[in-house]
Amino acid sequence: MTVIKVHHLNQSRSLRILWLLEELNLPYEVIRYERDATTRLAPPELAQIHPLGKSPVIEIDGQIVAESGAIVETIVARHGQDLVPPKDSDAYIQHLELMHFAEGSVMTPLLLNLYTARLGEAAAPLQPRIQQEMANHYGYLETVIRPSGHFVLDDLSAADIMLSFPVSVLSRLGLEDSYPNLAAFNQMVRSRPAFQKALEQAGGD
Repeated sequence: MTVIKVHHLNQSRSLRILWLLEELNLPYEVIRYERDATTRLAPPELAQIHPLGKSPVIEIDGQIVAESGAIVETIVARHGQDLVPPKDSDAYIQHLELMHFAEGSVMTPLLLNLYTARLGEAAAPLQPRIQQEMANHYGYLETVIRPSGHFVLDDLSAADIMLSFPVSVLSRLGLEDSYPNLAAFNQMVRSRPAFQKALEQAGGD
């Protein structure tokens, strides 16, 4: 079986790719990169792998694949069909929506919150709208999570993998008490043996 190479940046969204590979018990190799301690940017070496110079990026069957959603879809299409509902089901539509929601919607206010935090008082006029959008997106996720503790299926799905990163940010922001369902999901993810192995391979969270 092909060994998948994962170009992993510390404290980035590529941790969920390692988690997916551990859940599927697939062989992979981790190539680690460290953020600049001052700027928090990725090192220039990543741009030698992909022009955007960001992580995650994987090498699989001779192809370079960037973008978390594309990476997850590529891997599950080949090795993890059980993580996706049948295409003729209503659950598949929700799965597709949440796969795109993870990067296309909820990450926008989270990144704005991160970047504007460095501006101090200069960002004050933007903060009410940013906080409103964060509450809107997290509130939505809090309501769509199923009683099983998963987002689409009543077991692990690719949507869970994708949403694990934005949900994990809740604890860093000190907001877990406001979203108990999401807090429980985050704890479930972190307790999975495959996730713990991914953390070890990543060199920490």
